[in-house]
Amino acid sequence: MQGQIDHILFIKHSETGKIAVLIVYVDNIIATGNHTEEMILIKEMLAKDFEVKNLGGFGYFLGMEFATSKLGNSVSQRKYTLDLLNETGMHGSKPSRTSIELGDKKKMFEGSPIDKGRIMRYLKQTPGKGLFFKKTTERKIEVLTDADWAGSVNDRKSTSGYCTIV
Repeated sequence: MQGQIDHILFIKHSETGKIAVLIVYVDNIIATGNHTEEMILIKEMLAKDFEVKNLGGFGYFLGMEFATSKLGNSVSQRKYTLDLLNETGMHGSKPSRTSIELGDKKKMFEGSPIDKGRIMRYLKQTPGKGLFFKKTTERKIEVLTDADWAGSVNDRKSTSGYCTIV
């Protein structure tokens, strides 16, 4: 049995360096890029078959908050975090500087329950934290990586991650 696809990404670029990007996640769509003519065609094509609303500037998408300034763009989950704190009754709790106690890492891998209240108190400390993408005229690709070598307390497996910036 195959799973259903809930997201898709379309990218169209021209030889002149213009690009149009269409991001679809279930019923949420973002059209962006610097290829204005192509973006207009995409929107017109979608409007023929679907009821679409142009909500204007980019604000919220899938629980993420986006902001644009002269310096660049930022993304955070401030609103989502504050809503989560309210829903769990932790909005008035004392903030924590760490998400788990030093010895709790072993609990995490053994399947023992983690104190979710401690994680919520950490989120209370960090609602405005996010990513900032500065504006630049450089056209390059950067790849950042991080690894926790043999970090699993049970089987000494490693964990790694990467971020690609275009």
